[in-house]
Amino acid sequence: MSHHTAPLVVVMGVSGSGKTTVGQLLARHLDVPYAEGDDFHPAANVAKMRAGHPLDDEDRRPWLDEIARWLAGHADGGGVVACSALKRRYRDRLASVAPRVFFLHLDGSPELIAARITARQGHFMPPELLRTQLADFEPLGDDETGSAVPIDGTPQETAALARAAVTST
Repeated sequence: MSHHTAPLVVVMGVSGSGKTTVGQLLARHLDVPYAEGDDFHPAANVAKMRAGHPLDDEDRRPWLDEIARWLAGHADGGGVVACSALKRRYRDRLASVAPRVFFLHLDGSPELIAARITARQGHFMPPELLRTQLADFEPLGDDETGSAVPIDGTPQETAALARAAVTST
């Protein structure tokens, strides 16, 4: 990553891993715009998840297209977007429009993430769908630009690890 160009980051992971919190903290520290991936979902996707049904690849296509457009629009100035990016082909889609994107995987135990999902309020993603997200998740490949950071500390500690990972490339 060029030192004179602001980073372009996808904060990724399953629901409940802290993408929004860490993404906002990271964007603030990097002084770049932040976008919430959930805001890019069509209403039909939100309704489907709220009803306890997992999204399939076809459901995710328009959502990923919108996130890809956001990344392409922020390629020069940098930005941070929260997006589960569970599968390699989803990340490849995003990287195809923003080749210098950095994927930051928020990594934690299923037990910790389940506890976080159960404790949060006001989110459309029911805890029952965590199992399907974990089953869909494909770890970052050695040829993908990115890093995994543990989420077992405080949000500030996780954000500090995230900053170090992003700025060390």
